[in-house]
Amino acid sequence: MTTRDDHGSPVLSRLLEALPAAVLATHARLGDATARVDPACIVEVAKLLRDASGLEFEMLTDLTAVDYLGEEPRFEVVYHFYSVARNQRVRIKARVSEAEPRLPSLVPLYASADWMEREVFDLYGVRFVGHPNLKRILLYDEFEGHPLRKDYAKAARQPLIGPRN
Repeated sequence: MTTRDDHGSPVLSRLLEALPAAVLATHARLGDATARVDPACIVEVAKLLRDASGLEFEMLTDLTAVDYLGEEPRFEVVYHFYSVARNQRVRIKARVSEAEPRLPSLVPLYASADWMEREVFDLYGVRFVGHPNLKRILLYDEFEGHPLRKDYAKAARQPLIGPRN
């Protein structure tokens, strides 16, 4: 994704028109619209998608991450938004570095972000600043590391040892 063309997508057109500095690249194919945005602007982008007349993406249906080990920024956080009223989807991507894997939380805008952000934190180590309860959700507290990172040792053994005092 290196272009900033709207590809005929009304959603991408609105994003580019309203937040041109936030949108780094766009892609659309067969009605599937994607924008890569500046990570510092993710809240502003999500507010626009949710609140702008004609967009109304009232649902955050999924949030995950991709590990591009060997590239920098290393992690890409992927958000999937859905507009029930318009029966449209849009994918928003934001890259964060290995040294500072953090993004603002979308929990204040979308309650569904709560558990999804915790899952990405637990499995990839990406922190969501402002999350009301950012702690492990799938793994136990003493688990070391983040098992979906590509450099996590597959053979690592981590016995359940109970809470540390």
